[in-house]
Amino acid sequence: MKVCVFCGSSMGNDPRYQEAAAQLGEVLAQNDCTLYYGGANVGLMKIIADKMLERGKRVVGIIPKLITDMEIAHEGVTEMIEVDTMSERKLMLISESDAFIAMPGGFGTLDEIFEITVQNQLRISDKPVALYNTLNYYDSMIQFIDHAVSQGFIRKEHRDNIVVSDNPETLFKELSRHKSIDIDQWIQDIKEESK
Repeated sequence: MKVCVFCGSSMGNDPRYQEAAAQLGEVLAQNDCTLYYGGANVGLMKIIADKMLERGKRVVGIIPKLITDMEIAHEGVTEMIEVDTMSERKLMLISESDAFIAMPGGFGTLDEIFEITVQNQLRISDKPVALYNTLNYYDSMIQFIDHAVSQGFIRKEHRDNIVVSDNPETLFKELSRHKSIDIDQWIQDIKEESK
């Protein structure tokens, strides 16, 4: 399985974030996965890439030239693909990967999570998405999404389609059991409510 991990270019303030990145890399390696990621040699990105490489697994980085020019590209990955823009990187990560796991991260990670979630919602993609909720990092975002469900702006089945766990083994198992959502009913419902 080709698994894309979205995560921070920072290490975070708690060393347990770094431990969690290494644990996720170990689980992906044990399941003979290929890692697709943002290509940097910093932050949680570096930790998970290094763990996969230590285990002899394939690691593919996709990185914009702007970031390469900052000299933070990981020079030890199996393959590095340089692109022109952040948007191009995101689209290539989405098209090349079979599943997505978001570790704690910043604006870039949030952008990537929501991009693939919207693609799943519209059935542009049917690839599973998981939040690796280390130290309850995503609790506030999950609470907001649940609020949006209660207010009728996000459908419950779309929210339920996002796997959430602080356990990397559980995340991997749930990603493997992913089932696509029927878009026809959702489209029919929003047409009806808009009459």
